Amino acid sequence: MTESTELRATRDSYDTVAASYAELIKLDLERLPYDRAMLGEFMELVRESGPVGDLGCGPGHVTAYLAASGVPAFGIDLSPGMVEIARKKNPELRFEVGSMTALELPDDGLGGVVSWYSIVHMALEQLPTVFAEFFRVLTPGGHLLLAFKAGDRKSPLNHAYGHDVSLTVYWQSPERVAELLEQAGFAVQARLIRAPGEMDKGPQAFVLARKPAAA
Repeated sequence: MTESTELRATRDSYDTVAASYAELIKLDLERLPYDRAMLGEFMELVRESGPVGDLGCGPGHVTAYLAASGVPAFGIDLSPGMVEIARKKNPELRFEVGSMTALELPDDGLGGVVSWYSIVHMALEQLPTVFAEFFRVLTPGGHLLLAFKAGDRKSPLNHAYGHDVSLTVYWQSPERVAELLEQAGFAVQARLIRAPGEMDKGPQAFVLARKPAAA
């Protein structure tokens, strides 16, 4: 499959900022109670369901949080630099390089999928492909948790985490994301929009969905 220019720019940018990014967000979950609450609900649903894929895992902080809570989890990220840091920080966990647009995972193999701010560099028209992949790799009855920036705009990002980058940040309507999930076959179970935290530039959204159990 031919890699798009935007996908390549995203990977290269996160390779560049990997170390700085990992340092900046290492305490994110400690200071964000609503984020922890959504992860907590998700973990209760998937704890007995099999492995959980943290897709777009970055430096692995959410993967590690899930694993420390007793949920078998592994991470996949587009950026080899991020995967390298995740492996160093969590040598007991599995991390691999891969793209959410074409996951090298079997059908129906995961009890849960987390996509924690990993769709923020994808335009609206790319989301059906990604959501179809999430649906494919989940076992019937498995759950998906999305976190993303709530809104309806895109913002070019040329400098971040102390480095020059080439990124576009997409803010998505929670209603539209829920609609696309339902079109992919998911049943949306919960939505939350929280006010911006001290590090945020706008409201943040969470959507919890389920792949229907086989008849």
